[in-house]
Order: sequence, then C-alpha cells, then structure tokens
Amino acid sequence: MDLGDFLWSLLAFYFIFFYFMILFRVIGDLFSDKEASGLTKTLWLIFLLFLPFLALFIYLITKGPEMNERAIARAQEMNAAQQDYIRSVAGTSDDPTAKIAKAHELLSSGAISQAEFDALKAKALA
Repeated sequence: MDLGDFLWSLLAFYFIFFYFMILFRVIGDLFSDKEASGLTKTLWLIFLLFLPFLALFIYLITKGPEMNERAIARAQEMNAAQQDYIRSVAGTSDDPTAKIAKAHELLSSGAISQAEFDALKAKALA
C-alpha cells in the first residue's frame, strides 16, 4: 500500500466518522424534541434510513437553529441542576434565615455557645 492509498483510506475514514457523528447528533436531537409528534419522529427516521444524506442535509437546514437552541437549553438545565446539587451537598445557602435557623439548632443542641450563636447571626445578617 503506497502513500496515496493510505491518504485516500484516511480521508474515507474521516468522512465516515463525520457522517456518523452528524447522524447521531440528528437522531439525538430528533428524540429530544418535545414538540415533534411520534409520527413526525418516525417519518424522519424512515427518511434517514432510506435517503440518509439528503435527509441529514434537509434536517440540518430546516431544524438547525432549533437544534442549537435545544442544546443550549439542555446545557443550561444541566448547569442549574449541577449548581443546585453542589449547593445541597455543600450545605451552603445564601439565605440568611436558613443560616440563622441552623445556628439556632446548634445552639439548642448545645454544640455552640450563645456568643458563638450571636457571632453567626451577625455574620449571616451582614
């Protein structure tokens, strides 16, 4: 196998990989579209099976901006969920009422003194 054959094989592999990457992105977007009916999704899948390149190009042209909006919305939802999880695990809250309530629980259980409670309360209200 000479260098030319190797380069053509590499180029063919690249295009096959690129095709599957776009195909999976389109199929993933198709199933994540909450506005599309089951019949619409089925018709798109049949179209993708029988005329794959044409169907990919038409889907990208017609639904491209919506794909981007859905991807951004999913990323924002995931980021918000991650931030909520981090806040819940860390136990930190920006709410001064929650901080004072937690400090009061510690005071009631005897874990902290009145002076420490007053300092935590002042810090939460600051």
